[in-house]
Amino acid sequence: MYFRILGRIADAETMAVGLAIREIARLRRHYGRARWRKRKGTARVQLEDGSIRLAEVHWYEATGIGKREFKMKRYLD
Repeated sequence: MYFRILGRIADAETMAVGLAIREIARLRRHYGRARWRKRKGTARVQLEDGSIRLAEVHWYEATGIGKREFKMKRYLD
């Protein structure tokens, strides 16, 4: 599902680091070697139909590479 994050991500926390991430081999192969983290937080998102919802968002990030592969997990409102 397509969505766009509006504003800042709040309450961000790290869920896993390095080898604790199931997808670490694919991330390194696709984006490069780095200290990868799987993170989650809450953000306002705009959906394809234009509606705006508060949702829990997960993503991967690494220093020097940035945030990649955002996923919307569930609505919070």
